[in-house]
Amino acid sequence: MSIDTTQEEFAILQSRSHLDRLEAEAITIIREVVSGCESPVLLFSGGKDSAVLLWLAIKAFSPARLPFPVMHVDTGHNFPEVIEYRDEFVRKYNIELVVASVQESIDRGDIPDPGPTGSRNRQQAVTLLSAIRSNKFDAAFGGGRRDEDKARAKERILSFRDKKGGWEPRAQRPEPWNILNPRIVKGEHLRAFPISNWTELDIWEYIAREDIPLPSIYFSHERVVIERDGMLLSVGGPVVAEDDETPRKEVVRYRTVGDMSCTGAIRSEASSYDDVLAEVKTARITERGATRADDNFSESAMEDRKREGYF
Repeated sequence: MSIDTTQEEFAILQSRSHLDRLEAEAITIIREVVSGCESPVLLFSGGKDSAVLLWLAIKAFSPARLPFPVMHVDTGHNFPEVIEYRDEFVRKYNIELVVASVQESIDRGDIPDPGPTGSRNRQQAVTLLSAIRSNKFDAAFGGGRRDEDKARAKERILSFRDKKGGWEPRAQRPEPWNILNPRIVKGEHLRAFPISNWTELDIWEYIAREDIPLPSIYFSHERVVIERDGMLLSVGGPVVAEDDETPRKEVVRYRTVGDMSCTGAIRSEASSYDDVLAEVKTARITERGATRADDNFSESAMEDRKREGYF
């Protein structure tokens, strides 16, 4: 760096260096898990975190084809834009896609039917575990970050699950000096979180730097919504306006994607990477805390779901 480098240029250099370190760490984790496991899979929701995770996995093995499939746990209550994006992404990069259907789990009687307007987000664990067993996956990459929920902070980079898919935080292996041990015993499997040390701001800065495509709903657009329990829910699909609710058009975007019945939008004019970055820098609440109704069910909602086998 020259002595006449401006403060702004220095900040950019620091940011790039930080992202480079995060990228290198994540790619190393992905390669370590693949080398130590027989049948990994990458969990892909179509959201920004899983998009970054998949991008990192592609870079980890480029120019070869991704050596493992991606799996989407489909609640059946997805935003159409996200499904279109998912299909285009895997087609473009010639990736094998496995779809685990919550509706099929309901049809088999494995889980109760919450009805056409009920949230299916909390039912994903059964479908996920069934798909892991039937496909004989021994490792699943997830896009969890430690800043999105308190329970994530208890989790190591490698999260070991018992034969029933359960998670016990006190039974996890230590990871001194970032030394990872992906070995498992028969019947167990692990979840690997290569972007554990990333923040929401890191994710958006990396997306902008790499020009990673995202579903259009991450940027401002006009949508018919209702306000329910302090959240803006998109009308249509599982969300039906009640008698005391008036649907109206709003300019919104989504900070996270998930089941339409419990994923809220925020009012926003952010239509570009730079606009979104400016918003994220001033945010004082995580995207899950702000826009995921099921994660606000109780203080321990996320941890309870993880103990049941959730991501």
